[in-house]
Amino acid sequence: MRFLLLPILLLIAFPTTLPAEDLTLQPVTVVEWKAVYGRIEARDRIPARARLGGTLTELSITEGDEVVAGQTLAQVVDEKIAFQITAMDAQLTAVQSQLVNAETELKRGQDLLKQGVTTVQRMDALRTQVDVLNGQIASLQAERQVLEQQAIEGAVLAPVSGRVLEVPVAKGGVVMPGEVVANLGGGGIFLRLAVPERHARQLKQGDTIQIESPDGQKEGHLARIYPLIENGRVVADVEVEGLPDTFVDARILVRLPVSNRQALMVPATAMSTRSGLDFVAVKSGETVSLRSVVPGQRQQIDGVEQIEILSGLQAGDVILSDMPAAGVSANE
Repeated sequence: MRFLLLPILLLIAFPTTLPAEDLTLQPVTVVEWKAVYGRIEARDRIPARARLGGTLTELSITEGDEVVAGQTLAQVVDEKIAFQITAMDAQLTAVQSQLVNAETELKRGQDLLKQGVTTVQRMDALRTQVDVLNGQIASLQAERQVLEQQAIEGAVLAPVSGRVLEVPVAKGGVVMPGEVVANLGGGGIFLRLAVPERHARQLKQGDTIQIESPDGQKEGHLARIYPLIENGRVVADVEVEGLPDTFVDARILVRLPVSNRQALMVPATAMSTRSGLDFVAVKSGETVSLRSVVPGQRQQIDGVEQIEILSGLQAGDVILSDMPAAGVSANE
């Protein structure tokens, strides 16, 4: 034997002045939302690389640290450079001593030339020797500056401001020129979605997206939809203000608008639950009755929480915006 649950009408006599507002139900357009997971990603992922090969003597960062562009993250030391600079200094000292002797010989030659003791050819040779030694000193000083610059390049600098995502090396290890010391995320963050192909066709750039973040519900806007379909999914980017960047690659629940439809919606304050059944106060003339309904999903419409009514009400019904709290009895 089958039993059909019929809408329960509870007839109540209310005063002529009702505190609740009368609402006439009409179908409204509601948005169908599809829940997917988005991933927080850094806009720019840039590696901080070693410019010099050698031993990593200092490492001042770890994963999660905030850094600014130009900040020293680590220090690489090539001990050979210090030895090369010492050898270069010794060569400079020797050549400078030779220059002092050559300049002394040149001055003596100039005195002898005035006395007619030496020749012009001899003087030309002495001047040439002084010029050659000055050239050697300039060359050695330039080579020394190159070595000093190489030593300075042992500092590993942050290419952008942002957060340290990964540090694949350890202090004391040996790194090669160009090796990644840290991976940084900078330029802000955004949400990247992988939307099923069947829902992607309803999306368009600029659509409002609902995000369930750790700080509460937020709204974002669909900034970009990529045309390439991979594994039956379309990649899309969402811009969200105030998105937490503590964990890059964290997953966040996102709701996408995939379609519109007509539905009967009532304010959440107009419904109450009694004995496991949901009721809405329906007004007919001066009489108010409680009618059992089957509720659907909840949505925020114009800042007001609304509940969809699947059955029990129809367009044109007049309801109370607030459920009466007293004088109600249930008759099944």
